Amino acid sequence: MSNPKMTFHVVTVRLDAHGSVSRCKAADITLDTDLAGRADAFNPAELLLAALSACIIKGIERVAPTLKFSLRGVEVRMQGVRQDVPPKMESISYEIIVDTDEVDRRLELLHDNVKKYGTVFNTIAPGTDLAGILRRKDGT
Repeated sequence: MSNPKMTFHVVTVRLDAHGSVSRCKAADITLDTDLAGRADAFNPAELLLAALSACIIKGIERVAPTLKFSLRGVEVRMQGVRQDVPPKMESISYEIIVDTDEVDRRLELLHDNVKKYGTVFNTIAPGTDLAGILRRKDGT
């Protein structure tokens, strides 16, 4: 017997020439869809990086109890490089910074789990040069 597949539903509406809004559940996200850009909203490429960052953190939240991994916090830093022709995100580099007292071997195990079980991670990885590190927060 197979598990039912998860489905997701998002609706995005153009507000005007300067922006749009995406809605899902009880949440709204203002999007930068202005050709000139805008500083108060994520553009599509930044939204992709944010989705990947959220996937990484959610993956850590999911596996930490199973691994009995103790942490105080997580920060994810992303950098994407856009190729012009054809337009695509050619590479994404990331740094996952974990505030923990766990040993290095356990940090590697956590990183392996993030790479193996992340939905967005595994969607982006085949078509993009996706590489990064997971490290301990300085001072811990």
